[in-house]
Parts: sequence; C-alpha cells; structure tokens
Amino acid sequence: MMGWVSMSSLIIFLYFLLHFPSYNCLLCNPHDKYALSQFKNSFFVLNSSLHFHYKYGPCSSYSSRIESWKNITDCCGWDGITCDTKSGHVIGLHLYCSDLRGELLGLNSSIFKLRHLQQLSLTYNDFFGSSIHSSIGNFVNLTHLTLSAFRISGHLPSTISHLSKLEHLFISRMDSLPDDPTRIRIDDYTWNRLIRNATNLRNIYFGEVNMSSVGESSLSLLTNLSSSLVSLLLRGTQIQGKLPTDILRLPNLQKIFLTNNGNLRGELPKSNWTTPLRVLSLYDTAFSGYIPDSIGYLKFLHTLDLYGCNFDGFLPPSLFNLTQLSLLDLLNNKLVGPIPTQITKLSKLSILDLSGNMLNGPIPRGCYSLPSLWYLNLGSNQLTGSIGKFSTNSLQTLRLSNNKLQGNFPNSIFQLQNLINLDLSSIGLSGVVDFHQFSKLKALNSLDLSHNSLLSLKFENNFDCILPNLRYLYLSSTNVSSFPKFIAPNLQDLDLSHNTIRGSIPKWFHENLLRSWKNIGYIDLSFNKLRGDLPIPPNGIGFFSVSNNELSGDISSALCNASTLSILNWASNNLTGLIPQCLVAFPSLWVLDLQDNNLYGSIPDNFSKGNSFETLKLNGNQLKGPLPRSLAHCTNLEVLDLGNNNIEDMFPYWLEILTTLQVLSLRSNKFHGVIASFGTKLPFPKLKIFDISDNYFTGPLPVSYIHNFQGMMNANDNQIGLKYLGQNSLYNDSIVIVMKGRYMELTRILTVFTSIDLSNNMFEGEIPKVIGELHSLKGLNLSHNRITGTIPISLGNLSNLEWLDLSWNQLKGEIPLALTNLNFLAVLNLSQNQFEGMLPKGGQFNTFENDSYVGNPMLCGIPLSKSCKENKEKSPYSTLDKEESGFGWKSVVVGYACGMIFGIILGCNVFFIGKPQLLARLVERVLNVRLIRLT
Repeated sequence: MMGWVSMSSLIIFLYFLLHFPSYNCLLCNPHDKYALSQFKNSFFVLNSSLHFHYKYGPCSSYSSRIESWKNITDCCGWDGITCDTKSGHVIGLHLYCSDLRGELLGLNSSIFKLRHLQQLSLTYNDFFGSSIHSSIGNFVNLTHLTLSAFRISGHLPSTISHLSKLEHLFISRMDSLPDDPTRIRIDDYTWNRLIRNATNLRNIYFGEVNMSSVGESSLSLLTNLSSSLVSLLLRGTQIQGKLPTDILRLPNLQKIFLTNNGNLRGELPKSNWTTPLRVLSLYDTAFSGYIPDSIGYLKFLHTLDLYGCNFDGFLPPSLFNLTQLSLLDLLNNKLVGPIPTQITKLSKLSILDLSGNMLNGPIPRGCYSLPSLWYLNLGSNQLTGSIGKFSTNSLQTLRLSNNKLQGNFPNSIFQLQNLINLDLSSIGLSGVVDFHQFSKLKALNSLDLSHNSLLSLKFENNFDCILPNLRYLYLSSTNVSSFPKFIAPNLQDLDLSHNTIRGSIPKWFHENLLRSWKNIGYIDLSFNKLRGDLPIPPNGIGFFSVSNNELSGDISSALCNASTLSILNWASNNLTGLIPQCLVAFPSLWVLDLQDNNLYGSIPDNFSKGNSFETLKLNGNQLKGPLPRSLAHCTNLEVLDLGNNNIEDMFPYWLEILTTLQVLSLRSNKFHGVIASFGTKLPFPKLKIFDISDNYFTGPLPVSYIHNFQGMMNANDNQIGLKYLGQNSLYNDSIVIVMKGRYMELTRILTVFTSIDLSNNMFEGEIPKVIGELHSLKGLNLSHNRITGTIPISLGNLSNLEWLDLSWNQLKGEIPLALTNLNFLAVLNLSQNQFEGMLPKGGQFNTFENDSYVGNPMLCGIPLSKSCKENKEKSPYSTLDKEESGFGWKSVVVGYACGMIFGIILGCNVFFIGKPQLLARLVERVLNVRLIRLT
C-alpha cells in the first residue's frame, strides 16, 4: 500500500513538473512582489459607463487578472506576470482587460519599481485622465510597450527615447476624438530622439496620438529603421505634409496603416517597389496621383485600402496580378476608365469596393463569378450595359446603385442564397419583377430598389411575401400602385414614397405599426395618393412622413405615445383640427412639418426648455391668435416658417435671442405695429432669410435688425461645392419666397442664399444705408410700402444681389449710377415711384425693359420712349399717374371736404408768420395718410 502511495505521489509530481512552467518552481523576487502588491492596492474598479466596454466589448471573455494576486502564493504564478527563469525578477506585466482605473503610470505608481521589466501591456484599462510620467524612461530593458487605454492624456515624455531596446511600441487612446485637446501628444523633439535611439523598432503603432508638430523631415527618419521596421501604424495622428516615398520602399516593411490623416500627402512609388508588403492602408488621407504599374510587384499584398484618397487615372492591369489580394477598397477616389477584365485572376478576393469613382464601361464578367467574393460594391460610377448572370454562392453584399446600367432585373440574383444586402437603386432597371421572388432570399436584411422609374413591382395581395430577416426595405419611385403586403417581423425602415399608391392605408398595416413591428424606426409614405385617416406612429419610431398625400381628419391624441419622434412630416394633406399640445413637448423632435393643411386654433404654448427643435414649419394653415412665448425655448431652431396663416400679434422681438435661427418667415399674416429690438447685443446673428411681407407693420424699416444681420454680411465666395441648410439627409429644409417677381419654392436651401422681403406693409421713412453692408444678399424686396427719400448709393455694394424690387413707394431723385456695379442683378423693379432724370447705362441696366420703370414720368433715356433731349416741361399726368402719385379724384374729394379748414389755417399762418413751408408739409403728410386709408 505504501509503495502504491509513493508511486502515486511520484506520478502527481511528474504531472505538475510537465504541465506547469518552470518559473513556478522559483520564488518571486521579494522586491518585485512587494511592488506588485502596492500596485494592486492603488487602483479601483471602473465605473459602469466604462465597465460596459470591457464586459460587452473586446474584453467580454476576460476577467480582471489581478483577482488571482494573493499574498500567500508566489507572484510568478499570478495571472499576467512573467518572471525570469533564473533570477525570479518580473520581466513581463500583461494586464489587458483588467478593469484597472487610476493613475497607472503616474508619479507614485509602484510599477516603476519593476526595474527588470521587458514587456508592459496595459491595454483596455482607464488612465483616468492622467499622463505618462517621465519615469517610463527607467525601463531600460523594455522591448514591448503597449499602452492602449481610456483617458490617457498629456505629452509623451521625452524620456521614452531612453528605451533603446524597444521593438514593439503601441500607444493609443481608445476614447479620443480628432479635436480632443486632452489626447496624448508627441512633439517633434521626442519623436526624433525616439527614432534615432530605438534602432531595433519593429512595430510602431500610434493611434489617436497628436503628432501634428512632427514635420516632414522628422518622418523621413523612419528610413533609419530600414533593417528592422516591419509594421507602421499612425492612425488618426494629425500628421501632415508629404510622406517621403522611400518609407513605402523600406525593405522589411509588411504592414502600413496611415489612416484618418486628412492632411497627409504622398504618392505611391513608381519604381523599385519590391518590398514584402502585405497590408497597405491609406484610408482617408490626401495621397494622390495615379496608381502605378509598380504596384504589381507587391506579390505578397493581400489588403489594399485606398478609400477616400485623391487617386486618379486608370486602374493599372498589373494590379490584378496580385493573386494574394483578398481585400481591394478604392472607394471615393477619382479613378476613370473601364474595370480591367483581368479581375478574374483575383480568385482569393473577398471584398471589392470600387464605388464613388468615375469608372465606365460594362461590368466585367469576372465580377459575377469570383469564387471567394462576399462583398461587391461598384455603386456611384458611370458603368453601362446590363447586369450579367451571377454564378457564385459566396456573395453576401451586392451594391450597384447610381450607375447608368439598363435592362431587366437579373433573375440570377434570386439564386444567391447567402445574400444579405442588395442595393440596385438608381440604375435604370426595367421590366416587371414578382416581389414574392425575394422570399427565396431567407437571409436578406436590406433591399433597395428605389428610383428605377422603368421598373414595375408586382404584388399578389392574396399571398404574403415572407421575409423573416428583412430590416430595411426601400421601394421609392418604383411604380408601386397598390399597398404591398409582406411579413417582415424585424422591419426597421420602410420607404414607399414617390409612388402611385391609392386609397386607404390597409388595416394590416395599422396593426403591424401598433403590434408587430417592435423595432420600426423609419417610415416614409410621402408623395402618394393615400386617403383616409392618418396612421398612428408607434412609440420607438424616429422618422415618420406621410406628406403630399390626400389624408384627412383630425390628428389623434394617440400620437402622444410616439414621444421618440425626431422627424414628423405631415405636410400637404387635408388635415384639420388642433395641433395636439403633446406634439411640441416631445424631447427629441427636431423637425415638425405640418405646412399646407387646414389646421386651426392657436399654436401650442408648451415648448419645453432644452427641446431639440431645429425646423418648425406650420405655414399654409388657418392658425390664429398670438405667437406662443415659449417658442423662445427653441434655442436650436434654424428654420421657423409660420407664413400664410391668420396669426395676429406684434413682431416677436423676443425671438432675436435665437442665435442659430437662419430662416424666419412670417409672411401673409396679421402682424402689426412698429418693429423694435428687444435690446439683445447681436439680434438674429445668423439670419439669412427674413420674410415679413404681406402684414400690417408700420413705422420705419427695422434698422436695428438689419444692422446686425451678420449672416448676410460675409459672402462665402470660397465655399467649395454646394452646401445646404440642415445636416441630416433624412429631411430637406424648404421655403417659399418671392424670387425675381415670382413665387418659388426652394426645395433645398443653400447656405449661401440670403434674402429680405419687407413688401406689402406700411413701412415709412427712408431706405437705411446700412443695407449696403449685407454683401451676401441675393434678393431685396421693399415694394408696396410708404418709403420716401432717395436710393442710397451704398446699395451699389451689394455685389451678389440678383433681384431688387422697390416698386410702389414714394422714392424720388435720380437712380444712382452705382447700381450698375451689380453684375448679377437679373430683375429690377423701380416702377410707380417719383424718380427723375436719366436712366443709368452700362452693366445689367442695358438688359432691363420698360416695365422696370413704369409710373415714373420724370425718367428719361433708353429703354423708355421719352428722350432726355426732349422738352423738359412736365407732361400732363394720366389718370393712373394721378392715382398713384396722390393727386387723383380721391384727393380732390378730400380737398373739397378739408379745403376750407386747411385753407384758413394756411392763410393765418402766412399772414402772421409768413413761413407756410412747414405747415404745407404737414398738410401733405396728413392728406397722404388719409388717401392710403381711403384706398
């Protein structure tokens, strides 16, 4: 028995000897063990917001390694600890995903007592906003340093250059944004010393580290590492300037990641490029030029990511000699020409993205049969021809949208059993497609066939199309004439807009909204011919549009359950009743568009503080009453359109505190009174469209506001491309204005568009000279008022002005020659005033016709029939002239009625004072007021 026990003990001993590392037979160095114990006691567990990243992110399968650190055990056996097999010193500390939080590398950190460390990894921990102390330079034996953590900040100390044995350097901040001022930084001096001293560096990984001060000459020092450097990752580091091409030629370099450095320029080597490069990723940099033939010599290349650069020219055929390529991403460049037929050589290719270029010609047949391809995106090019026959089963994503393809829908798509995402929008498909065929694609998650005007989708309402995994369905502009019936329990987005669907919304759709579609977030049924009651959006939905239909009835109070709405667009229907109070209290609603309905009553007065409103359009209804003062709580408001209602109020001066407001339209209401500022330092600083026409405003023009219209003063001539108001593609801000004498709807509002319309009111006084400072102004309409005086010469400074309407006022004097400087002026209306003298010549004035000046009998010159050389005696007024100038039959009647009184007053004034001029002006003003009231 004793022999058996001895044998068992020997077996157990041998088992442990063979299965545990040799350092378990050693005793950990006491000094190092004490330092580790101190370190353990110096931190605390992460808070819940960061803890989420560990338990549900990349650290989900890990637990804190230091839980195994017990004083009763040898520290060489602790998780994350590696000891030297001879001395017992701690040489490796690997604490990734350990839930550590605190100043892990601060001044008092006991880690710095581990002087024999060779490898240090603190990935996925929290530095709690602390920086790396200069004592990091004491780890002179360090070969591997990995600090990829949260909230690491400050400068990388220059002492890091003391680590001359470094082979692997990985420093990254996990939660940093590009403009974060607290992100960790490395300056030019520290970089230079590091690269010069650490000559054994094999892997350099800097992620979200601010390297903006590192110059081009400093980057070129990387060529000193030609014998060692294997991997170079500088992601989101703000490096700028031109990268020396020789760095891409380093003889041992296998991986290059320079992504997310928008100001980093460079070109690909055109010769002598035979490196063992496996990964080349220049995503979102300013690299440019053409892709050279020399790229074909990178025989080991398997990943080429040039997404979002500025490469142009043709795709070189040599590119398709890279038989090891498994990812090719050239999205959003400026490439031209056809896709080479040699693409069939890339048998290992799994991802091919050539979208967002200017490629033309047909799609090569090889794209339909690559055996390993699971992602194919050729969208947003100029490809022509028809879609070929697919003969691969690996394809999961197919995107061919926004091309010039044509022909019938390819039925071979229904054989792609693994297809998850299909986007064939805007490509010119034709023919009839049985929608029920898509039920064969059981894995289908997203389907977009929008904007194929020649395509006709056939739905059999007697049969349900079952799409169990479908989440996104976009069928806009596909000639759908009846409401499609389908079963998709996981549906999130549905777009049936711009079709010809008639009749009422079916009952099953209402039921799905309220019961089945638990994850629905987006519904667009706009621009159809739907009738009947409104569908009620469920709670959880963010976007809901049924605009431009024929829906009617009141807005149900059940709408109040949909408090998650961000965009609600019910414009251009036949809706009646009141606006529910709850609607303006939704916390996340930033677009409310109820324009062009028959809503009545007052605007609700419970806009909450801190609301999200950016666009509020209630124009074209029958709303009345005063404006709610709680509108001032909409501090994010950019567009406010309340035009064409029956609102009766003074000017809402209390809105001038809205610093983001860019469009204000109160046209065609019953606003009245004098416009005066509330006293805000900069009222309406961003306003670009100001329309208060067709109201009853009186007094002088609102100079205090015009003087501060900063958004109209600085013309943005340097803006590249067209930019529109609003930052979300889900909704386009629009506005109806009088442009060049006609009502026009701007379906999208350019950020550079500015206009002022104060017409059809009762404004008095002169045109303020300060208007001439609004250099961005496109249109100015002051017509049909009582404005007097002359045209200020300063209006000649409005270099962007395209239309000017000053008609039907009481302006006088000569037309300033300075107006000929307005080179973009297309429409001018100065009719029905009291201008005199010669018409200006030159510039756009040579294009204006007689109707621009009608009703000004004292004007002369081309194109008028009256020559300035003719007899200058005043010609008799016509009946119309007398009417508009204030001396028609109405004035005669008033004269008879009031003549005696004013005659006596005037006579006495002459007799006693002898200065009738002042009183004469008073009489003229009183008569003028009465004449206008009589009209």
